[in-house]
Amino acid sequence: MSKVTRQSASAIPPSDKAAALALTPVSRETEARLDRYVDLLLEWQAKTNLVAPSTLPDLWTRHISDSLQLLALAPNAKVWADFGSGGGFPGVVLACALAGISGATVHLVERNAKKGAFLREALRVTNSHGTVHLADIGDTVDSSLGKVDCVTARALAPLHQLIGFAEPLVKQGAKALFLKGQDVELELTEATKYWNISPRLHSSRTGGHGWIVELDHIERRNQSAPAHGAEA
Repeated sequence: MSKVTRQSASAIPPSDKAAALALTPVSRETEARLDRYVDLLLEWQAKTNLVAPSTLPDLWTRHISDSLQLLALAPNAKVWADFGSGGGFPGVVLACALAGISGATVHLVERNAKKGAFLREALRVTNSHGTVHLADIGDTVDSSLGKVDCVTARALAPLHQLIGFAEPLVKQGAKALFLKGQDVELELTEATKYWNISPRLHSSRTGGHGWIVELDHIERRNQSAPAHGAEA
C-alpha cells in the first residue's frame, strides 16, 4: 500500500468496517476482495474523485454496506447491470460478493473514461467477474447487455429517467433495484406521470433517509414518457 493510501485508510476507523459487516455479513473471501477494492479506491481517490471526500470515514457503512444490501432483495440474481457505475457502487461491490458463484457477472455501465479504467482495475485486483461498458446507458441497453436478472443504479438520475433506462431489461424479466434518498416519494410521484408501476419501497439497512425502490413491471403510460431515460 502506498503512503497516500495508508494515510487515506487511516481516515476509515475499524469500527466503520465492523459496523458495515454486522449489517451486511459476507464470507471471508468476499471480505478479502472488498479490502483489496477499498485499498485501490483510496489510491485512485488521490487523483480521481470517485466518492465525496467527506464520506471516506464512513466508506464501509455509507457505500459498501449500502451496496451489499441489494443482494438480499434479489437472492437468485446472477447477472446484474449497474448503470452509471462511477466509483463502483454498487456494481464492483456486487461483483466482489458474487465472485464465487458460477455464472455470476456484473455489467458496469460508465461513460467516463477515467472511471471506466478504475472499474476495470477494480475487477482485476479483486478477481471478480464483470464487464465494463464505456458507453452511454441507452446505447448499451439496446446493444450489449443481453439477458439480465437485476438492474440497479445509485446516485445517477431522477427515478423517471432510471425507469426509462431500465424498461427494456425489465420487459425481458429483470428486476430493478434503485437506491434513492429522502426525496423518494417526490420522485415516485413524478415517475407515475410517465409510467405505470407498482413499486415496493425498502428502507435502507444503513440508516439515514435512504430507500430502495424495487420494480418488477414497467409499462409506458403514454407516448410522452421519456425513452431510455431522456428528459421529459
